[in-house]
Amino acid sequence: MRNLSPAWLLGGCVVSLLCLRLSVAAPTPDLAPDQVKTIVFTGATVLPVGAPAIEGGLVVVQGGKIIALGPAGDVRVPEGAEVRDVTGKTIIPGLVCTHSHIGGAGGADGSGPIQPDVRVSDSLNVLDSGYMRALAGGITTMNVMPGSGHLLSGQTSYLKMRDASTIEGLFIRTEGGKPMGGMKMANGTNSMKGGKFPGTRGRSAALMRKRFIAALEYSAKVEAAGDDIDKLPNRHLGLEALSQVLSGERVVHHHTHRHDDIVTVLRLAEEFNFRVVLHHVSEAWKVVDEIKAAGASCSIILLDSPGGKLEAVDLSMKNGALLEAAGVPVAYHTDDWITDSRLFLRMGAFGVRSGMTRDGALAALTQSGAEMLDLGDRLGSLAPGKDADFVILSGDPFSVYTKVLETWVEGELRFDRSNPGHLLYAEGGYGAGHDQSPYFCCFDTFGGDQ
Repeated sequence: MRNLSPAWLLGGCVVSLLCLRLSVAAPTPDLAPDQVKTIVFTGATVLPVGAPAIEGGLVVVQGGKIIALGPAGDVRVPEGAEVRDVTGKTIIPGLVCTHSHIGGAGGADGSGPIQPDVRVSDSLNVLDSGYMRALAGGITTMNVMPGSGHLLSGQTSYLKMRDASTIEGLFIRTEGGKPMGGMKMANGTNSMKGGKFPGTRGRSAALMRKRFIAALEYSAKVEAAGDDIDKLPNRHLGLEALSQVLSGERVVHHHTHRHDDIVTVLRLAEEFNFRVVLHHVSEAWKVVDEIKAAGASCSIILLDSPGGKLEAVDLSMKNGALLEAAGVPVAYHTDDWITDSRLFLRMGAFGVRSGMTRDGALAALTQSGAEMLDLGDRLGSLAPGKDADFVILSGDPFSVYTKVLETWVEGELRFDRSNPGHLLYAEGGYGAGHDQSPYFCCFDTFGGDQ
């Protein structure tokens, strides 16, 4: 992280704002191999995910990608490469949080319960300190979502924790350059407010059915028009976005807790044939067979902060283990601030404590989440050709004593615990989390000769 202090003239004095700045990682140009920076990490225990652990491993990074990894004796160190000795440390893939709210995430408002045209990216502040906290926790990729106080609160954004000063620099894009994201939906008590909002669970499902049917009709008109512009219906941003859900282009990320609410989501997904990741699923343990039969994935949470809600009263720490045993794809998420992003590794540790395999728990923090975001071929594990997103740990990933030492995103060092400024965000203390820290350079002479 670079700390900048741009100054503005304000009321006769200069106010400096100390900002967390995440700047864009430019695409690697087409250069000869000797012109591209190559970094080699040697001596660590490498946990690739999806492949056996490598003791005394070697990882070669070039142009933002992993180009080789394996036992030190099996991998050639390119001539002229920068070599970093990380003996005694552990290297794991960058963590993937499938459900976060950092950066001031705001979506739909009180005007109605279903607002698919809203884009959370229009509300995100990339200078927010939450992004630095995420990096301090080893998170390199996240799905940032609006809240769950609506049946449908808007479009989510898949972000990479690059160095960027605008949201455009954090977007993960399709091959065609389109920002990637899903659709946030919810059921249960959060959206049951009455008035313009539903007052019962039955009414909640009915409202969604009605809107999905409208989207199907809209899609049919667009398809029937073909290339004839005159026959196209008036553009409707909300129905257009829902059409992307129904075509499978957008994944539905669905907040749901109680077993009956989970089954309602599965019923709607089958009825309208949309892809869904079930989020939270406190009572997944009651309907594991139904989730398995539906082919759904689960992004789960272990409440790790004071408070909670009645819907989560039957939350079981064994959800991860039971879902894993049934063959259901399972990932953990932070729901930051529910779980602080800096403590994300702890979710996997709790999973192991409650019966998950170590491999399954690590995958639930990395590869499984990447696959739920349609990014499994690009990140989530350490393999040649994948993005060089990885975390260097002081020890075992599931030990309470282990610290995140460094977080790398596309071959760039984004968090360094040895940097006092970064350490502040990792451990807290005075100044941590303050996005703006003004000082008055001429306060002592205020009103005097200037």
